[in-house]
Amino acid sequence: MNDEFSKKDPNEPALTPLGTLPEPPVRSREGNTIHTAPEFAVGEGDVRSTDPIELLAGGSLWRDAWRRLLRSKLAVFGMIVAVTITVASVIGPSVIKRATGYAYDFIPKDDRLARSLPPFRSPDGKFAWSHPMGTDTVGRDILARVLSGGQISLMVALIATLVSLLIGVSYGATAGYLGGRIDDVMMRVVDVLYSLPYVIIVIVLLALLPAKTPTGQLAQLFFALGAVSWLTMARIVRGQVMSLKNQEFVLAARATGVSTPRIIFRHLVPNALGPVIVYATLTIPSIMLSEAFLSFLGLGVRPPRVSWGLLAADGAQTLAIYPWQLIFPGMTMALMLLSLNFVGDGLRDALDPQMRRE
Repeated sequence: MNDEFSKKDPNEPALTPLGTLPEPPVRSREGNTIHTAPEFAVGEGDVRSTDPIELLAGGSLWRDAWRRLLRSKLAVFGMIVAVTITVASVIGPSVIKRATGYAYDFIPKDDRLARSLPPFRSPDGKFAWSHPMGTDTVGRDILARVLSGGQISLMVALIATLVSLLIGVSYGATAGYLGGRIDDVMMRVVDVLYSLPYVIIVIVLLALLPAKTPTGQLAQLFFALGAVSWLTMARIVRGQVMSLKNQEFVLAARATGVSTPRIIFRHLVPNALGPVIVYATLTIPSIMLSEAFLSFLGLGVRPPRVSWGLLAADGAQTLAIYPWQLIFPGMTMALMLLSLNFVGDGLRDALDPQMRRE
């Protein structure tokens, strides 16, 4: 027995109380990691699997929403059409002017050209590429006027939407966070404004803000349309803020002494951006349609500037004789509005997990 002990390797563990040699060591060291059975681990964090670890790539909310948006064929079609019309409206008039010399307000001096020509037709009735959409009653190129009108219509829609976002988000977030009587008074003001037709409000604002220059008229139109388009936005943001203001991150910010404006615009508004972006996308075509309606009535964009609504108003007067003067501006505006609505619906489904379709 003593000989057996003398031959024992000093690195082996000691004998058990029964005097028998144990099994081979239950743990081994490889570098800084000790491999042992789970029952001998100190805590759950000490148990590690010997299998290769597969790292899963994480994804953000916006990246997942973008992927879901790309799955919608109508939304992708809407984005392609909207971007194409926007790019054509921005660079198209200058390209046409350099290539053909026709600007949106160019009136030819030749009596043969100073009249309405059908699309792809020359004054002698032969096929020609000079006017793909024809000309109006004084010989101005309709394609150049449609693209120039797109610049004005898109600019009015975008700036008025920004004005609507600025007023609606600030108003709705403040009412939703403060709550109580302040919320009641602020939302009753919204209800009163909702009861008035927006056309009457726009007419009153246009009358109260007279402008003598074309640029001043556009700025006046931006403000007037934006000032009547923020009501629904305020209600949407108010509802989102009311559902978020009792969350843990807001309570923590309030406990650390963060000011009320900072809580509203730094913590609450960024977490409500999903519905805001969706409604903003749907507000752009709505404001474009309102601008077209006002221009049709003579209250919107005024000559010498052009917009899709003003072109449609001019084309409606000669619809029975020269239908192309109304068809092309109307089709362009309708295609843009339809595309933006497709994009808005796609964004709504992509940013709302309850409505997404796998």
